[in-house]
Amino acid sequence: MFDDPVAQHHEGPYDTLPQTPMPKLSSSDLARFIDFIEQLEDETEQALSMSLGYREMRMMIHIMRNHLAGRLTTPTSLADASGLSYGTAKRGIESMLKRGLVLSRPRTKSGKTVSLHPSASLIDEWEAYAIRIKSLLGGTFGVGARSGLDSRICLGKVDETSAVIPPPAVFSQRLELKGGLRVLVHSDPTFMAMHNLKRQLESVFGVDIKNKAKSIDGLRGEIVSNARLAKSRYDIIACDLPWFGELASQDMLLPLDRLLARDGHDLSDFHPMATQCSQYAGKQYGIPVQTTPELLCYRKDIFERAQLEPPTTAEELIKIARRLHDPGNGRYGIAWNAARGTPLGHTFTFLMAKFGQPIMNLRRTRDGYDFQHVAGEQYRPMFQSDAAFRACEYMLDILKYSPPNILNMAWYERAKSYASGESCMAYSYTLLAPLFELNHKSPAWGNTGYLPHPVGNHGAAITPIGGYALAIPANLSEERVEAAWSALKTLTSASLSKLYVMNGSLVTPRFSVSRDPEVSSLSPLLGQVDEMARKDILQAWPRPPVPGITDLIGIAGQEIFEVLDGRRSIKKALSMAQDRADRVMRDRGFY
Repeated sequence: MFDDPVAQHHEGPYDTLPQTPMPKLSSSDLARFIDFIEQLEDETEQALSMSLGYREMRMMIHIMRNHLAGRLTTPTSLADASGLSYGTAKRGIESMLKRGLVLSRPRTKSGKTVSLHPSASLIDEWEAYAIRIKSLLGGTFGVGARSGLDSRICLGKVDETSAVIPPPAVFSQRLELKGGLRVLVHSDPTFMAMHNLKRQLESVFGVDIKNKAKSIDGLRGEIVSNARLAKSRYDIIACDLPWFGELASQDMLLPLDRLLARDGHDLSDFHPMATQCSQYAGKQYGIPVQTTPELLCYRKDIFERAQLEPPTTAEELIKIARRLHDPGNGRYGIAWNAARGTPLGHTFTFLMAKFGQPIMNLRRTRDGYDFQHVAGEQYRPMFQSDAAFRACEYMLDILKYSPPNILNMAWYERAKSYASGESCMAYSYTLLAPLFELNHKSPAWGNTGYLPHPVGNHGAAITPIGGYALAIPANLSEERVEAAWSALKTLTSASLSKLYVMNGSLVTPRFSVSRDPEVSSLSPLLGQVDEMARKDILQAWPRPPVPGITDLIGIAGQEIFEVLDGRRSIKKALSMAQDRADRVMRDRGFY
């Protein structure tokens, strides 16, 4: 009798252990399983370009697993994974290299040491293989696409409108960038996901990646400071969409049109408004990496218990905020950006827009306002308009039903207030939705509804677009531009956009990524934003990407804060804001 490891570690006679009877398969079940094994072998041989004599399945599994985890594969580690003698394994590796299934990339300039990577064709084969086996499993064992085993696995055939996007393939030649790839980004969930994928991205590019993350104001300041240098410190920079007009007009960004045309790089998969926002004077200066509208989030469960309908007008929102406000029990009506400076400035521009007027005197169009062809008086600030006054009145109204720290509240704080259950409503970018969409401990998880900004008097419902696009500094050394461009295309590719979402982000600027079944199963919010982009509901004119917009936002955030803090009247604050803004715009020669 063989020694039983359980019996050896059990105190007392073996027969006192609880016995679990082995489940028995029926004849039909066993027959189905045998059929499955036969079909599995057939599918494997058809799907994978495999030479069976070298145990290539073990080697393929090892190199694919390392690629997905961002771990380095060397010839020695791949030979060890095969379980063969080194000589036999080496011949197997050479065979896979000749057939284009594996890529060999030098790790040093001498080329004496190399790393091994799956080729794009091998990745495609494994993606197709996985889909075929999932389909086979579903048919054999009755596993449905929403069985609960893993809601992110999509079984069965996938049509062209919901194609599964494969992981990124490595570059056949490592990027030639002395000192590595230098990237300046914003400290938000998408770029944090990019940072968490650093090892995998370094494997893709074959170079070290040096990320620097900044707050929104710190990021803009660093971009401007970097532009004054003779040579850029960064290869790629992330730009907030409203900055493109200003940065491009001052020649801080490299135009991408020549590179786009040369490579035939198609931007049709991107949300059109995000692409338009990263243009200036008819030229493309950036490629979107995230699209995030600001929406009104509300607690569906609280509204249902209170028998309230979601607000569609500013007046309704104020009434609901008053009704739900219960500070004695630590519950508040609404959270929003009221912190001095840029956060409040953004709120003001959006609220002006909901009352029907952009912060500049833009030309009215059938669908809103023209932000792409601005000249002369169209740059005139509109702080003394009726919409500006109404926006201030509205802020004073909702201030009464806001958390006590509202005057220190910016983007993260307002989303956190909502996610914690402190606030019943919040204006928030979808960028920060992971705080409650992916957090099962949040009382807002599974209980959140999303709406455009409710309509103000003489206005219309608006869905202002936010987000970032990646750009190349105009002062980047010429010898680094080609490598930076290759990296930028990859960082904004569908494969990587999907990886960002699967690693904690809930925004993407690409239609194809939103349709990916693994992505769309994470949160219904992705599909809602995708639908908004398809219907051209996302709007840029409330915070137009034109020169001077950053100055106006800053002025608004400073002067109007005095109103919220009770130290200045609305009329006085708006008059001072108008005077400051006029001086700035005249000094810059806009009118």
